[in-house]
Amino acid sequence: MDPAAALKAVRNILATGAMAGAGLVLAADAPPDKALADFFEREFTNAIEEQPEFGTYLGLEGYDARVTDLSPAAIARRNARVDRATRELKRFDPARLNRQDRISREVMLESLERSARENAFYRGLPFGATDGWMRISSQGGPQFTLPFIVRATRFRGVADYENYLKRLAALPRQLAQETGLMRAGMQSGWMPPGEAMQRVPAMLEVFSGSDVTASPLWRPFADPPSAVPAAERERLSKAGRKVLAEAVHPAFAALKRFLEAEYLPACRKELGASTLPAGPAYYAHMMRSQTTTTLGADEVHRTGLAEVARIRAEMDRVIASTGFKGTFAEFNVFLQKDARFFFAKPEERLRAYRDIAKRADAELPKLFAELPRMPYGIRAMEEFEGDNSDYYSGPALDGSRAGFFSANVNKLENRPAWEMESTLLHEAVPGHHLQIARAMELQGLPRFRRAGGFTAYAEGWALYAESLGFEMGFYKDPYQHFGRLVNEMLRAVRLVIDTGIHAKGWTRDQAIRYFIDNGAGNADYAAAEVDRYIVLPGQALAYKIGELRIHALRRKAQEALAAKFDVRRFHNAVLDDGSLPLTVLEARIDEWINLEKGRKP
Repeated sequence: MDPAAALKAVRNILATGAMAGAGLVLAADAPPDKALADFFEREFTNAIEEQPEFGTYLGLEGYDARVTDLSPAAIARRNARVDRATRELKRFDPARLNRQDRISREVMLESLERSARENAFYRGLPFGATDGWMRISSQGGPQFTLPFIVRATRFRGVADYENYLKRLAALPRQLAQETGLMRAGMQSGWMPPGEAMQRVPAMLEVFSGSDVTASPLWRPFADPPSAVPAAERERLSKAGRKVLAEAVHPAFAALKRFLEAEYLPACRKELGASTLPAGPAYYAHMMRSQTTTTLGADEVHRTGLAEVARIRAEMDRVIASTGFKGTFAEFNVFLQKDARFFFAKPEERLRAYRDIAKRADAELPKLFAELPRMPYGIRAMEEFEGDNSDYYSGPALDGSRAGFFSANVNKLENRPAWEMESTLLHEAVPGHHLQIARAMELQGLPRFRRAGGFTAYAEGWALYAESLGFEMGFYKDPYQHFGRLVNEMLRAVRLVIDTGIHAKGWTRDQAIRYFIDNGAGNADYAAAEVDRYIVLPGQALAYKIGELRIHALRRKAQEALAAKFDVRRFHNAVLDDGSLPLTVLEARIDEWINLEKGRKP
């Protein structure tokens, strides 16, 4: 599961850049534009009002009792606001703005125009770019988003539980609205491929069964904090059991029946996004939105093939260094079966991750001129989260909640130790936590600038962060080195498979076979990953495209600055404008290079 992706629709309209910090010296410039700042704050507030679950995720007060309105009228209102905000933002002349206001204008305009382009595909339909037509899949939907939000919700006292009960009571209406949007998809042809949807009804069983205490939504009532008096605990528990049993679970059961009886039988037989009603233009739009570049499918496909070949050659060299005698396929079987690579107890795997984190933390000052203050924790994923991937969830915007790396300690036979170093570096530091916490701590900025994000930047940085492991003293063990290559290969085959499915007519079996043959994972994992690419066209391209661009920018800076190149300052230059489209990031690094040339040692 990728919980961050579950919030993608919410975050799209919030994506922005952030302030320059240690890596960038600002020239004398115009003062901040107050009217522009007011515009940014108004749009941020409106976005949270429209989608209050994201307010909960950010730790903002006043949103925990509500859910997003998915009625056609509400979606139309949000779509209209995109157009109004775009017109208003364009009235601010960039020539009159200071450097950071110009960046903010450019980045927010990119985000708004992206939504407008997507909305154009849905004219006459009750969809919108900030809500999307893909309401539920094996990769997203209420079965993912709701538990994720519950885990981010504050349960400090009785008032928080009262808010949560109100949110639960609002879910049946929202789930009925989800069904309405899916019916509109059935009528219009905006439907997912059936091959990638077969596992979805089973995902709803825990939310719709007779035992409400098995549901992830029950978790807050199972372990209330000491601030909730004993008498109130009993009352709140009864109220929670009642709303789940009489309202929420029946609503999920109705959604499950609808999926099984109506929706899945009507799903598309074709896999590619180019076969949706908007045709190839839709996939081109998704590629542009996810990569924040203008790369075409053929170019991305060729890049993927080249990266797969490069990584595979390195894999072969690492295998040879272990002394293993056998084929590439046999080595992969060995890695999946040998007991030395697996933990017997959940706490052992959790402890090993914490040890890796301590080693990583100690190395960060060598690579960064300034680090975030916000800490992160490492916790076990809950049993209901199943066999999904380890993941990171960000801190609260006001610093009241730390970031967390959630380690999968379920089904330990499926969690090899050789993947752990690169995974921790990707998800925690110097990957997601370092980047997201740093952005949130950049002061003097409108809130929307600290809260937004672009997939190509965030995932590109995290994949680049994996490569920093060599400079941090990791991957000395050849099996950890190979595990890092497996993770990199995963992102490389995505370029080939995503474009293969959505632009070149690949079948699901063809994609799974390519995945396995190139060492990106076993058959079960390959099937789940390929289904992800099918239902989220373009999303999987962002990782490798972003990483390649950051590596290219580092090489460019090294060549231009020679002896003046300081990797610590370079990394802060990449991070200290916050999450940016790759095109804007390139321009910012070009500017930084010119400033560094004139910097005195």
